[in-house]
Amino acid sequence: MDATTIQLGTLDYVIFFGTLIGAMLVGMWAGRKEDTSEDYFLAGKGLRWFGVAGSIFGSNVSANHMVGMMGVGFSIGFAQSHFEIGAIGGLLFLCFGFLPVYRKLNLYTLSEYLGKRYDDRSRVCYAVIMIVIMAGVQMIPALYIGSRTICELMGGDAMMSEASATVVSDEAEAASTPNPDAVTVADQLKPAPSMKQVSMPHYTTFVIALGLIAGSYTILGGLKAVVYTDIIQSVLMLIVGIGIAILVFSQFSWGEMVAANDAAVAEGATDRMSIYLPTYHPQLPWTGVLTGLMFMHCFYWGTNQFIVQRALGAVSDKEARVGIIAAGFLKLLIPFFSIGTGVCAYFLLTQEPGTDVSGIAPDTIFPRLVTRFLSPIGLGLIGLVAAGVIGAILSSIDSMMNSAATIFSVDVWKRFVNPEASDKELILVGRVSIVGLMVTAILMALFIMDPNSTENFFLQIADYQNYLTPGLLVAFILGIFWKRGTGTAAFVTIIAGVVLSGVVVEMYNSDMPRPLYDIAMERAEISNFHTGNFPGSYGDTDNIHGMTQEEFSAYIQKEIRPAITPVQEMFGPTINFFHRVVFVIGISAVVYIIVSLLGTPDPEKSQLTWTALGGHNPARLKQLGLLFAGCLVVYVLLAVLTHYEFLTPVIAALLSFLVTVAVYFNEANKKYQQEETQTMTRFQYFISSDLVHAGVLAGLAMFMMFYFF
Repeated sequence: MDATTIQLGTLDYVIFFGTLIGAMLVGMWAGRKEDTSEDYFLAGKGLRWFGVAGSIFGSNVSANHMVGMMGVGFSIGFAQSHFEIGAIGGLLFLCFGFLPVYRKLNLYTLSEYLGKRYDDRSRVCYAVIMIVIMAGVQMIPALYIGSRTICELMGGDAMMSEASATVVSDEAEAASTPNPDAVTVADQLKPAPSMKQVSMPHYTTFVIALGLIAGSYTILGGLKAVVYTDIIQSVLMLIVGIGIAILVFSQFSWGEMVAANDAAVAEGATDRMSIYLPTYHPQLPWTGVLTGLMFMHCFYWGTNQFIVQRALGAVSDKEARVGIIAAGFLKLLIPFFSIGTGVCAYFLLTQEPGTDVSGIAPDTIFPRLVTRFLSPIGLGLIGLVAAGVIGAILSSIDSMMNSAATIFSVDVWKRFVNPEASDKELILVGRVSIVGLMVTAILMALFIMDPNSTENFFLQIADYQNYLTPGLLVAFILGIFWKRGTGTAAFVTIIAGVVLSGVVVEMYNSDMPRPLYDIAMERAEISNFHTGNFPGSYGDTDNIHGMTQEEFSAYIQKEIRPAITPVQEMFGPTINFFHRVVFVIGISAVVYIIVSLLGTPDPEKSQLTWTALGGHNPARLKQLGLLFAGCLVVYVLLAVLTHYEFLTPVIAALLSFLVTVAVYFNEANKKYQQEETQTMTRFQYFISSDLVHAGVLAGLAMFMMFYFF
C-alpha cells in the first residue's frame, strides 16, 4: 500500500473546484444581509436544529478527525473511539446543564457569563485563553494537516523530494549472527526504503489558499455563512468518509479484521479492537479516558465558544437541544468510518508481504487508502475526496475565526475600548480581527510546522489545549452549580489551572526513557525499538548504544528496574495528559472552594446559577444527582461482571443500553405528566421529546462502551 503518484483528471478538477466554489457562494449568499451584531455573530438567532447540528458536527470534525483519527486508529487501535463516544456525555451536559443558563442570559460569548457571574478578570482570562486555543492550538494544525493531505493526494510535483529513514528491523540482526551477544544495541538497525516528502512550495501554496478561502466568506457573511457552508461540508465529509470505509472493508471485512486482531493478541500483541488499554499506556490508558477525557469533553462541548455559539444562535431552546443531540448521532458514526477504517488498514497491511507498518507515519494512512482504492476507479472520486478534505478544514477554520472574532469584538473591544460601539463598528472590528487571525495562522503554519512530521497531531493538540483549560472548567461548573463561588476564587482558579498543569508534570515525570521502562517491565523487546529513542547516556552510566545484549540486559535489571516506583509501574514513567487533567482539576476545585469560603459572595451574582435561573429546583437537583450515581453503580457492576467473564460484552452492552434509555424515558414521562395542557398522546409526546432522543443517544454510547470491552 505504498503511496503512488496520483494522476488527477479533468473531472477531478471540475468536481473539486465546483464543490469548493459552490460552498463559498452559498455561504456568501446566506450572509449577504448582516446588518446587526446579532445577525453577524449569532445568525440573528434564527438557526433551525439541522443548522445547529450540521455546524457543530462540521466545526468539530476537521481534517484532524478525517486524517488524524484514522491515523490513531492505525497506530493504536479502536481505543481512539473514546474521543467520540465520550463526546456524547459532553453534548448532553451542554443540553441540560450549561445551555439553560446560557440561553436564559442571552449571551453572545461565554466570556460574558464569567463576567456576569464573577467579574472582568475571569472574563478577560477566558477571552485570552480561547483566542490562543482557536488561533494557535487548533487553526494552525488544521492548516498544516489539510495542506499536507492535499499534497499527498495530488502526488506528482507536490511529493517529489525523497529522504531515507532509519527504522527498526522486523528481526534483529542478532538473529542471523552466530554470537548474538556480540551485537550491540546500535547494530540492530537497517535502512528503510526511501519515502516521498511534501514539497514546500506546494505546501505553502495550499496553506495560504485554505486560509484565504475560509477567511473570505467568514469575513463577509458571519455566523450564518459559516453555518450554511458547514452543513454542505458536513455532508461532503460523511460521503467521503463512509465511501472510503466501504471500499476498505470490501477488501478486508470486519470479521477478517477481528480474526486478525485475535490472532495478534494470542501472540502477545496489544488488542486493537478493545477501547480499554492498560493504565500504563502512554497515550490512551483506560483510567485516563474514563476520567480526564470526560472532563475535557465537558470543557470542549459545554464551555467552548466555537461550539456553543451555534446553540446560542438557535431560534429556540428546543431547536438548540435537538440540534445538539442530532450532532451527537453523527459523532457516533466516526468510530466506524474513520477509526475503524484505520484499524482495518493496519491489519490489511500486515497481511501483505514486505510491508513494514512501523515505518508508516499515521497521518499518511488516509491518502494511502485514497491512492490505493479510489485512484484506480477514477470518475472524479479523487476530486470529491479533495473537496471533502477541504470542506473538513474550512468548516473548522471558519468556525474558529468567527468565534475568536466574536470574543474579541464583544469582550475586548466593546468592553474595554469603546463601550458605546455601534453594531456597524462591532461588525467592522470582527472582520478586521478575522483578517488578523487568518494572517497569523497562515504564517505560523508555514514557519513552525514541519509538513513531513511523523507525529500524530490529533493527540498533540488535545495535550497542548488542556494545559490551559482545567481552571476554566472548574470556574464554569462550580459557578453554575454552586452559588457560594466568588470572583476572586474564579480568577485564582483559572490561573492556578494553567500553573498546576506544568507543576504536576514536573513533579511526576521521570527522565527515564519510555523504551527503557517498557523493556524493564517486560512489556517490550529491545529489538522493537529504534535506538534513537534511547539517550546517549542515562544518569551517570556509560553510553548504552555500545553495550552488548548481555550487558544491556544486566543494565536494565540493575539500574532501570529498581528505579521504577509502584506508581510509575501502574501509570508509566511520565504522566499521561488525561491523568494530568484529573489531578489539576481536582486541585483547582479545592482551590476554588477554599478561596470562595474565605471570601464573601455577591448576592446578585450568586443568582446566576442553574437552579436560580430555572434549570431545576434544589430538591430536584439532588434527585438527579442520586439518579446519576445509581446509573454509575450499575455501569461499574456491569463492567466488573464483564471483566470476570460472567457476562459477555454483547449482553453487558444490551443491558447498559436498556438501563440508560429507561432512565431518560422515565424523566420524559414525568415531564409529560407535569404538562398543564395535554395536546398530544403519550406516544406522540415521546416521539417528539428531546429527552427521549437524548436517551437513545446516551444508550447507544453506553452500548459501544461495553460492546468493545
